[in-house]
Amino acid sequence: MKRSALSKEQKGGVVETHSHSKYPFRLNFYDRPPVEDITIEEFETCALDRLRVLAEIESSYARNRTFAELSSVIGSICEKYLPLNSNSAITKPLDSERRKDHIGHFVLRLAFCRSEELRRRFVKAETTLFRVRWFTDDHAEREAFLRTRNFDWVLATPEEVQELIPPTSGEPVGRYYKVKWTRVPDLVEKRRVVLKAGMAYVPAAEQVSIVTQEFQSHLEKDLEMTAKALPRLDEDTRIVPILDNLSKGFLAGVSSEWSGATAASGDAITADMIDELAFKHFPACMRNLHMCLRRDKHLKHFGRLQYGLFLKVLGLSIEEALVFWRKSFSKIQDDKFNKEYRYNIRHSYGLEGKRANYAAKSCQQILMSDQPGPGDSHGCPYRHFSADNLQSALLTMYGEHGLTSGDMQEIMSTVKAGHYHVACTRVFEITHARQGVKKGEGVGGGESVTHPNQYAARSRELEKKAEGKDGDGDVLMQGS
Repeated sequence: MKRSALSKEQKGGVVETHSHSKYPFRLNFYDRPPVEDITIEEFETCALDRLRVLAEIESSYARNRTFAELSSVIGSICEKYLPLNSNSAITKPLDSERRKDHIGHFVLRLAFCRSEELRRRFVKAETTLFRVRWFTDDHAEREAFLRTRNFDWVLATPEEVQELIPPTSGEPVGRYYKVKWTRVPDLVEKRRVVLKAGMAYVPAAEQVSIVTQEFQSHLEKDLEMTAKALPRLDEDTRIVPILDNLSKGFLAGVSSEWSGATAASGDAITADMIDELAFKHFPACMRNLHMCLRRDKHLKHFGRLQYGLFLKVLGLSIEEALVFWRKSFSKIQDDKFNKEYRYNIRHSYGLEGKRANYAAKSCQQILMSDQPGPGDSHGCPYRHFSADNLQSALLTMYGEHGLTSGDMQEIMSTVKAGHYHVACTRVFEITHARQGVKKGEGVGGGESVTHPNQYAARSRELEKKAEGKDGDGDVLMQGS
């Protein structure tokens, strides 16, 4: 015999539901972990796509975006990486979308439960994502979701409401919920509730605060439990490296289509074009490498690797790469170049050794691996330069592109907070203001810089548009 659709039995705040769908609602408190078989590839992909969204939420906070601005940016990124439609979207693969959302959340719990700082950042980003989804959810579906949980609130009686909140201009007073005031500290701080005898009377319009506070408390407790269970995973050599990599995602965001780029994504370039391209379009890390190469006629190994892979993905062929590096290393003889450098250049293009076609390094890789030492030129200037050297370098690199000393305070405060890719994104916006880029737009759609090639490609694209060309370099014809 089937039980009723909504049972009164409650477990840990959850009212048992019996729906034909495994994921009956778009909103989710993630009470139960996935128990099905999941491939390693799916394990990683679901987590990475979710991390792209959470990392951009953290970037939005670093950039002081309003909630409306943040919602708009995150909505666009979710459409791209983490779509989650309401039940009314009957043509969409709802179960598939919600399964991905479910798996990604729990994988990231494993990655971010490891320290108090990671847990704090994860909870803040996840709670914000839940709030964004709340305001974009279908009203009827949202109400149905609320009925499946015990939020321990009491609907205030009309008499209580009338006594505490007298109606104004003859208009009836709406619904109010009674909860302990400690559950809605944000509303108390903003004076959006009425307090009496330790209870907060919350208007229906502010109901989201009760729900998100509950979501946050629930997630904080679950993360602490996950942290205690995590040592059991330490012996799994397949999962631990993935979790280690994911936990670094807040530092520099997560690269999208550029993360695995091994070949040119646009027009081919030649060795003779690189000086001009570096001046106009390169991010600070690559601009610095180019300037050091021109000054010293040489780069150390990690500098050559970082810059060479960037140029490869930018569109420099192996033939042009050999020309570029030979001309750049002008202090050495041909024989020395051929013996010590030619092989490594060909190797990076997948033409020697194990013939692996290496991808260009993302911001996260540049920030986290192969830390520069004395005499090195690689790395990220925003992280690895002193404050004085960084300001001087940025003004030298981008002073002719609109960056001024007046912009430095904002950029340096972001650097000081450890949001290096956000500082780089702000520099991109300032130096491309002449092409119509506004503050908050980032490299497009509000996205932050997460890869040097993403920065350069977008810069070149903006230049082409300004010149009246499309992305393929063809002149756009205006209608008469």
